[in-house]
Amino acid sequence: MDPPFFRCRREHQTTALGRRSQLGLAHRLGCRVYRAVERLVARRRGRAGKPSPPACPVSARFREPCPGAPGPRGQAGLSGLVDGRERRGAHEAAESSPQFAASLARVKGRKPATPAYWIRAKRVLARRDTVLAGIIRDHPRIALEPRGEPFFTLARSIVGQQISVKAAASIWARVVALAPRMLPEQLIDAGPARLVGCGLSRRKAEYLGGLARHFAGGSLHVAAWAEMDDEAVIAELVQVRGIGRWTAEMFLIFCLLRPNVLPLDDLGLQRAICRNYFRGKSVSLRTMRKIAEGWDPWRSVATWYLWRSLDPIPVEY
Repeated sequence: MDPPFFRCRREHQTTALGRRSQLGLAHRLGCRVYRAVERLVARRRGRAGKPSPPACPVSARFREPCPGAPGPRGQAGLSGLVDGRERRGAHEAAESSPQFAASLARVKGRKPATPAYWIRAKRVLARRDTVLAGIIRDHPRIALEPRGEPFFTLARSIVGQQISVKAAASIWARVVALAPRMLPEQLIDAGPARLVGCGLSRRKAEYLGGLARHFAGGSLHVAAWAEMDDEAVIAELVQVRGIGRWTAEMFLIFCLLRPNVLPLDDLGLQRAICRNYFRGKSVSLRTMRKIAEGWDPWRSVATWYLWRSLDPIPVEY
């Protein structure tokens, strides 16, 4: 009795057995088998007298990667590990910035990474300040997130100056539709008239155009900001028309992720201090600065949580 199924199976096994000398055991791309193990498996199969099924899988412990062999799906082999540590070039160091992380997370649809200092800062502030401890406890699952590239963040801040959050979001959506990649060259090409058509005032349209020209012309030391101290960055930014100290401080907090910025000119911070520390009674900026001395060196974190006491939903600047 020789049903067609068994006859086809024997023919298939015979063909596979004939290919063994060509395939060997290292049939998986990018792997080879230790020769001693290969000889042992071959002897056992020879004694058993049974042909092996085609391309049987090899245990991972008997495989070793071939140097320079392509990885899965034709990708290049991993060559970035030296003595267990990742080898990084200059371009990779640039890509580790908070701005790159934020833009990459937006593209992939993932939540941007929280600053590395955030958890430690929360613990220190909660131990020092009972008011902040309560606010932090009431907002356990949210944290500061990076806001993207410098030009994007500064342009967004200019649009949001002196108008409501809802109005700023509506106008910003039209500006992004006009310049989808939000590059300085795109805003320069758009011109003031089309920016005004997005709902911006003529003055703000001029501010955005001036900011774009500063970035395109290289007059701002963007690459050096990461190494400059807070006041030096502020001093450079306020030279741009339309950027004041408040906008520069928002940039330090949300884009450069500086941990110790105290934006006392911010009306929201002033209102939060009065409400949480003085039961709504107005106090001087000097008194507020005295309260904030206990937050050093995490005043950005304290400011962010005081904002949350007024509005639980973080606002993009």
